[in-house]
Amino acid sequence: MKKILQQLIHHEPLEKKQARNVLIAISEGTYPPSQIAAFITVYMMRNITLDELEGFRDALLDLCIQVPFKGYDTIDLCGTGGDGKNTFNISTLASFVTAGAGVPVTKHGNYGVSSISGSSNVMEQLGIRFSNDPDYLKKCLDTAGIAILHAPLFHPAMKKVGPIRKELGVKTFFNMLGPMVNPAFPKHQLVGVFSLELARLYGYLYQKGKKNYTILHALDGYDEVSLTGPVKRISNTFDDMLLPSDFHANRLTPEALYGGSTIQESAEIFTTILQGNGTTAQNQVVCANAALAIATATSYPLEDALAKAQASLHDRKAWNALQTLQKLGTS
Repeated sequence: MKKILQQLIHHEPLEKKQARNVLIAISEGTYPPSQIAAFITVYMMRNITLDELEGFRDALLDLCIQVPFKGYDTIDLCGTGGDGKNTFNISTLASFVTAGAGVPVTKHGNYGVSSISGSSNVMEQLGIRFSNDPDYLKKCLDTAGIAILHAPLFHPAMKKVGPIRKELGVKTFFNMLGPMVNPAFPKHQLVGVFSLELARLYGYLYQKGKKNYTILHALDGYDEVSLTGPVKRISNTFDDMLLPSDFHANRLTPEALYGGSTIQESAEIFTTILQGNGTTAQNQVVCANAALAIATATSYPLEDALAKAQASLHDRKAWNALQTLQKLGTS
């Protein structure tokens, strides 16, 4: 590790194979926590390269516990996090709306590191059972249209890193990797990232694969469609800029997206929206993100996808998906 650190400190990037090997060595417990922390810290002070990101991603995918979802045509809605905006759990809510619209979802998520409440915090608060049992997860997909994949159950290699990330309490390059390492290998993905540069890196990497994807970055820093301003969209075939008016919405204020100060408050916001009692702003931003997921997975025009998302939310199909998951967890 000392040699790797010296290389990085002297602004010499890692080759893809080096990046892959160092992450595998970390997972095997080769390095002490102090060296791992130093390694992570370097990437807070310099930009990650395409080869490094690809190497790290390949390592985690090689080491993960894969979910055999062959025959399922699913999508993941996931953000990198780390945008520091403290929004409510937009991508997770949009996942249930997408599932309620008939598009199966394999939602990869984790506890919040740099935010109060990550996807897994809210799911756990609402009584969702975390499991890596394939039969149970297939049952979730078949009955609720959505399976929750709690990242630590599928990435045991990262056991050494989790406590260090939590102690640091800020975004790291692992935030960048989260959406790329879904163990279900979904065919479609809606992914939000916290910087325009990272959006471009994702675009370069995803172009190499067969995944059908949409990458989002709001120009004011959000890792999703926030409706607070323009959002950059990069897909398999084109890239463009979307405005709130494209979703029949007025521009929102950051205050309208407030996510609460506790996990319990975040969970209450979550259920309030799914029960149809959210504010206009909350409903609009959830449906905007779900619409893009539906459009990504089905090739529906955005207008039609938005209508399907709104119907899923307002007809309580998304709420039914959550209730079904809750019941499965106790049966």
